[in-house]
Amino acid sequence: MSWIPATEDDIKDMLGVIGAASVDDLFSTVPEEVRAPRWDLPAGISEMAVRDRLAKLAGRNETTAVSFLGGGYYDHYIPAAVDALSGRSEFYTAYTPYQPECSQGTLQAIYEYQSVICRLTNMEYANASLYDGGTAVFEAVTTAVRVTRRTRVVVHDSVNPRYVDMLMAHTANLGLDIVCGDDPEDAACVIAQNPTFLGSLRDYTELSERCKAAKALLVLSFYPVSLGLLKTPGEMGADIAIAEGQSLGLPLGFGGPYLGIMAVNQRCLRKMPGRIAGATEDAQGRRGYVLTLQAREQHIRREKAMSNICSNQALCALRALIHLCLLGPEGLREVATACHAKAEYLKSKLDFAECLNDGPTFNEFAVRLPRAANRVVEELLPRGFHAGLPLAEIGAGDEDDLLIAVTEKHGRADLDAFAQALKEVACN
Repeated sequence: MSWIPATEDDIKDMLGVIGAASVDDLFSTVPEEVRAPRWDLPAGISEMAVRDRLAKLAGRNETTAVSFLGGGYYDHYIPAAVDALSGRSEFYTAYTPYQPECSQGTLQAIYEYQSVICRLTNMEYANASLYDGGTAVFEAVTTAVRVTRRTRVVVHDSVNPRYVDMLMAHTANLGLDIVCGDDPEDAACVIAQNPTFLGSLRDYTELSERCKAAKALLVLSFYPVSLGLLKTPGEMGADIAIAEGQSLGLPLGFGGPYLGIMAVNQRCLRKMPGRIAGATEDAQGRRGYVLTLQAREQHIRREKAMSNICSNQALCALRALIHLCLLGPEGLREVATACHAKAEYLKSKLDFAECLNDGPTFNEFAVRLPRAANRVVEELLPRGFHAGLPLAEIGAGDEDDLLIAVTEKHGRADLDAFAQALKEVACN
């Protein structure tokens, strides 16, 4: 579709209809200090010139750095088939099943996605996906509040601080009492994370039992790839399992689009936000797919909606589905094993730094360096490495603390070279 700008006559006619003297009048209610100071855009150029200009700008990007960034988003290998299949027009251009009966392909993809998420997590039900891992925390909290009719929410110190910030923002006007700790007494839910934000492994089975005794729910945020090796949320007794699904077939994309995963047990099913696809048969006995267990369009009913920020990320969920199907249980286990083993190898090479984890880790760990972490990261960039996440920048550690993530994409040569470079810079 081409964009045809309004002519001067069009603008004059529209201004006349709405009773504005000029375009500037449309912005008169915006305070002067927050308006754009100027709109000095360059004159238009041809398509060929635009492509040439953009290619030159893209050529200035430095893409040679080996990245050890983590903190909830990870650089995993994405099989070529994920792009090939998800890029097919029948998937790529389909929007969302607002007319479900006419969207059988999309509904089947959602149904299959829900099925693999339930198998991955050992939970009973999953929805069609959410925006991302951070908003999934908020959605889990509001689900727990609806189920328990309580307003106290307990956040464990294992939870990603970015998620906590998002939770506080989204619940600012809901009257919830959000506290830190792990005491489920009189709480709607306790939110915990495995692996923790700093990468340590936890088993929350005992916490789940305490939550059940207190009639509170356990919300467990998990790292999908880690479930190739670790105990699942269902096995730990979680009532709601949530995750950032970026590690399943989605590239690191400057913040998105990503994928929020949510799965629940029977008790939470009818209070879960988002769409749910089910399989059925028509009058002729043919298999078909429907949106089920919810009032149609319940997600856009304003104050009566289960949520006003949820929307299924259909294309992102499809990529996760394809990615998991390509791996299968054995492939996922192999990837998880490689991530863990390579992280342990790197950890063993960093004897000059203090490991801050108080137990075993999966693929991510925190270290205390001999000097400021942000300076170390800055000085390693010209040497071809992004060393990780300085924890002081997000209030999760001291200025010398660095969070390092390793995935299956890091070869031994990368790990050896990084360990040597980090030692030279950090100990200088």
